[in-house]
Order: sequence, then C-alpha cells, then structure tokens
Amino acid sequence: MATENQTQEATGFYKLSWLQRIGFGSGDLAQNLIFQTVATYLMIYLTTVLKINAAFVSGLILTVRLVDCFWSPVVGRYIDNRNPKLGKYRAYLLYGGIPLTVAACLLMLPQAAEWSMPMKMVYAALSYTVLSMIYSVVNIPYGSIMASMTRDNDEVLILTSTRMVCANIGQIVVQAGFPIGLAMCVHAAIDWNQATFMAIGTIPAFIILPSLPALKKWLGKKGLYYTLLAVGLVGFAILFTIGKFFDVASYNTIVQIAKIMTGVGLLVGSLMWALVPEVITEAEYRTGNRPAATVNALAGVAFKAGFSIAGWITPLVMGWIGFNFASEESALATDPNAWFTVTSVFALVGFVLLMLCFAGCKENITTTPEKPVSFGEMWQEFKANKSLQLVLSIFVVVFLASFISAPVNAYYVKLANYSEIAQNAILVFTCIIPAILLVIVGFLVYRYPLTDERLDEMNKEIEARSKK
Repeated sequence: MATENQTQEATGFYKLSWLQRIGFGSGDLAQNLIFQTVATYLMIYLTTVLKINAAFVSGLILTVRLVDCFWSPVVGRYIDNRNPKLGKYRAYLLYGGIPLTVAACLLMLPQAAEWSMPMKMVYAALSYTVLSMIYSVVNIPYGSIMASMTRDNDEVLILTSTRMVCANIGQIVVQAGFPIGLAMCVHAAIDWNQATFMAIGTIPAFIILPSLPALKKWLGKKGLYYTLLAVGLVGFAILFTIGKFFDVASYNTIVQIAKIMTGVGLLVGSLMWALVPEVITEAEYRTGNRPAATVNALAGVAFKAGFSIAGWITPLVMGWIGFNFASEESALATDPNAWFTVTSVFALVGFVLLMLCFAGCKENITTTPEKPVSFGEMWQEFKANKSLQLVLSIFVVVFLASFISAPVNAYYVKLANYSEIAQNAILVFTCIIPAILLVIVGFLVYRYPLTDERLDEMNKEIEARSKK
C-alpha cells in the first residue's frame, strides 16, 4: 500500500530534503555575488574609478536594463518551449554559468582606467550589456526551478525561505566584503562602521526567513507583510531624523539599529518570490500550461524595471541636486586593480556555487507546451492574470525602494564630510524615497487576492484533470 508521502508525490506535492533545498538556495547565493556587485558598486566604480560623467552613467544603466527588459521575455519564451537533456531549467545553470563568470571578471578591467574617455564609455556599455544579458539566461531558468520541484505550498515557502537566506548571505558578503576587500587590496585601514552599515540591513533575513512558516501562521500572509513594512518605515524615519538634526557618527549604535529596521521592511522584496509559484499555478489552472519560465521572465522584467529606474534616477538626480561623485571625497578606494580583484573573486566563487545548485536540484514538475508559446500569448497571460499584475507591480516598487538607496548608503555614515546640498541628496535617497515606496507596497499587498486555501483547491483540481 502506498504511503501518504508517496500518494502526495504522485499528485505533485513533493517533500524535499534539506540537501535539495540548500542545493537550490546556493544558486541564488551565486547569482547575488554578481548581482549585488553590480547593483551596489557599479555606479560608484564608473563615476569614481573611471571618472565617467554621472549623467552618462545614468543613461547607460537605464538603457542596458531596458534592453534586458525586452530580452528577458525572449529568454523565458525560449526556455519554456524547449526541454534540454540536462534538465528543462537546471541545464542553463551550466550553459549560462560559464560565460556569466567570464563576463563578470571582464566588467572591471584595470586597464580601462588608462583609456581615453570615449573608449571607457564604449567599454562600460559593452561589458555591462553583455553581463546583463547573460545573467538573464541563468536567472530566469533558476527562478523556474522552484516551481518545478513541488506543488506543496509549505515546501514552496521553505524553498523560498532557504533561497532568500542564501541570497542574503550573498548580499551581506558583497555589501560588507567589497569595501573590506578593496581596503585589503590597497593596504588601507578598514572602515568597519561603513562596512557594517552597508551590510547590517541584511541581518533580519537570517532571523525572519527561517521563521517564515511560524510567522505566517501567526500573522497571516498579508499581516506578515504589513508588520515588516511598518518596522521598515520606522527605521527610515530614525535614519532621516539623525542625519538631518544630529551627528551620525555620535549616534552610531542607533543608526545601525535603524538600518536593521529598514532591512526588515525591504525584506518584503525577498518574500515576493514566494508569490511567483502562486501566479504560475493560477495560470496553469486557467490555461492547462505551466508557464514557469514565462512568468519568471515577466517577474524578472518587473524586478529589473525597479532596478532600472533606481539606477537611472540615483546618479542623475543626485547630480542635479549638486552631488558630484567624481570630485566629492570617495567613499571607497579607487585603485582599479583592487576593484578587478574583488569582483573576480566573487565571480569565481559564484561559479562553484552554481555548479552545486546544478547538481542538487531535481525537477519533478515540468511541462513543455504542445505548440510554442508566442509573445502574444505571454501578453494575454499578463492581461488575464490579475494576481500576476499585482505581483509584478509590487516587484517594481519594492526593488526600486531597495536599489535606489544601495549605492548612496556608502556615503551616509560619513554624512558630515559633505556639503549641505550633498547631505540633503544623500538623505533623500537613503530615507525619504524608500519610505514613500514602502507605503505604496503596502497598498498593493492589500489588493492581492490569492489565499492559501484557494491555491490548494487549484492544485488539487489541476492534478485531478491530469489523471482523466
């Protein structure tokens, strides 16, 4: 007689081992070693090391990310319509992982600092565009793997929790490790306050994410989001008050606590990935196809849209306000060899972790459409799936809140070193704009319709159809 677990697995509700969960999570850790380097430090590198004009950097970041917004659906459609021998989704961790590592190592070549300004601009545009496009070839199928491992909502939540813990390990390693690595490469004293401030907002992830099942049971899905957002808003208010009216250096302990609180609010961005399998299930319920890569591609577009707007607005508006990245005292060492070394180390470690993910993931639920998914069908899915529209809107806003402040955080702890105009610019981007955006996220979460009970009903009906 079949056991209860065997019966559940026969209907797609697979229980996963911790080896599988950690193996899956290592893929997000790998990607974040590269992604966080770009998100947090590329703008600073281009403006303070290569001395490229901030307005050009702003336009470059926006252009490359907009190109990627069109590129991602192409990648998603390609992946959904094919079934490689090494795995429908996991194969791309290998196929894309090798060129991704090479492109990451070439992003900050030390020789570029000696080139003419036109050559620097061409190099920055080409290297960043290539890296961004290859990153999508890895990131989109990676996100799809989670929806192919199980239908069990509790397992999906554990997978999301594991994935986000690993992602936040990558974030804390890069945000704290990058300035520490630069200082070590140039044999300079390490500014521990700065390194801590850059990374300490990630700390809540290691406490909250492992507790997600219990917190969700206690607060409910939406109650959990509202609680996190409220804590984040208080944190941003404290940072603004201290930065505006007091000496940041004299209140370092309170500043670091407030930064942790902002990290609690921004953690909602990580939790959004748990909603992606839900909207994939809703799409399968309506259409009979499980367009995991297509939906993940659309989620990637929304994620990158927020990322793009942040990367465009931050250098552009700060330049308008009067903050000159090239002439103000740099928050980080500017030696080109140091930047290349630290970036390359992260990229190579990331490749090893991608291979661990490739070996550790098992795809249990994958479907290939009988006829290729068209771009028109992708658009129809977006229009028909109201839950998907809300999730994508939340992605745009919450990641805009996260990344609009990321590069400027490097300057907050040394606020007194800058002019009054520069100080106001830093406060606007580290406190005011992210706080406003979190309020908008709360409203969008309120509108999200899918409950766990309704999702269980959908999954059971989908499985019942497949047996007829």
